[in-house]
Amino acid sequence: MIIGNSKVEVIKNIKQAINDKKFNDKVEIDDPVLTKDESRDVIQKYLHDLHSPFYRVNNLVSRTIANIMTSILNINTSIVGLENIKNIQTGAIVTSNHFNPLENTAIRAMVHKAGRRRLFIVSEDTNLCMKGLIGFLMNFYDTIPISSDIDYVGKEFPKMLQKVLNEKKLVLIYPEQEMWFNYRKPRPPKRGAYYYAAKFQVPIISCFVEIIDTGKPDNKEFNKTQYIVHVLKPIYPQGKSIRDDSIEMMNQDYQQKKAAYEAAYGEELNYNFENTDIVGWRN
Repeated sequence: MIIGNSKVEVIKNIKQAINDKKFNDKVEIDDPVLTKDESRDVIQKYLHDLHSPFYRVNNLVSRTIANIMTSILNINTSIVGLENIKNIQTGAIVTSNHFNPLENTAIRAMVHKAGRRRLFIVSEDTNLCMKGLIGFLMNFYDTIPISSDIDYVGKEFPKMLQKVLNEKKLVLIYPEQEMWFNYRKPRPPKRGAYYYAAKFQVPIISCFVEIIDTGKPDNKEFNKTQYIVHVLKPIYPQGKSIRDDSIEMMNQDYQQKKAAYEAAYGEELNYNFENTDIVGWRN
């Protein structure tokens, strides 16, 4: 399913970001943009609503919708490697490559198949400003917003994250940060997800989602795609300093995703752009 308009400009931005070696840059063209004051207001409204009856009702509705969407959108999704996480009974941080607004449903399908009921998602505060059904889900599903507001990131965000992990739930954090539409290659990660895994002493559930071009048209530019979720070996903090553990976990996760990519696509990972890097694109 394609969300949004033409992706021609987005693909141009991906090419430019690769050329500049800025693998975590924003490439989408229609995302909301917030000032510092607007970001603070959005976060404060979210925190104010979080424990209200209004939020609890909409959270239940949004989780129901998300579960239905997950079932529908992942009828043809394959999941391999679940045996790697069968012994994880604690909270954990899930990492995956980020390439579609709806690919988190594939991760949610994996979580459900593993016997877990809920998946929390760390999401940019700008996503709380989105409209329509996606905006509703962003605001009321199990979302933990992240913001550039220093006070929030230093105080409220880690408390919310720790609470969820202490309740033995799973949290999806995209270490690539920005979504690159249908880009099949794993990108070098940022350290945030691993910092919190080390800080709160929880494992990383390492995933790589392979994208397959079905050859069936979806719109004027793209074919439909389907996914294979590869659940890789979990990564544990080793009891070193938060900094050292987080760096080691980050490097191991990237190497696992790199190996998964090379096994899935039968080629060595490099960042020389080819049109086939954008799966399903009829260029």
